[in-house]
Amino acid sequence: MNGSDRRAGSAFDSIRAIDYTIIFVRDMEAMRYFYESVMGFPMLRQLSANWLEYRVGGNTLVLSRPGLTAADIPTPYGSASLHLAFKVSAREVDQCAEELICKGIDLVSPPTNRDFGHRTLFFRDPDGNLLELFAEI
Repeated sequence: MNGSDRRAGSAFDSIRAIDYTIIFVRDMEAMRYFYESVMGFPMLRQLSANWLEYRVGGNTLVLSRPGLTAADIPTPYGSASLHLAFKVSAREVDQCAEELICKGIDLVSPPTNRDFGHRTLFFRDPDGNLLELFAEI
């Protein structure tokens, strides 16, 4: 179904944005350290030991242990279950790569200019989720 196949007047037409994204975590302490200390995301609020919210621009990124609504088993290590892309300037892609390396984070792919007009950098969080910093060039 493509966008032109939508029914006129659908209740889903009222959706304007993704309000928050939840990452189901394996290791809350390691993930909390990573997103606060490595990524530098400010804590928005902590609803419990199993639910942490961070401000990322105009969005909210949540770290949560599965359980309330989903009892899914964790994705096996080595399998990307989530890919988050964070937009920065081209200069900042390189600066972030340097910071990650200084903090002991392995890069999956160093800063690279892509044919489709992005400069990208790929790395992983402690649970193995694929993270991307990119800039339009």
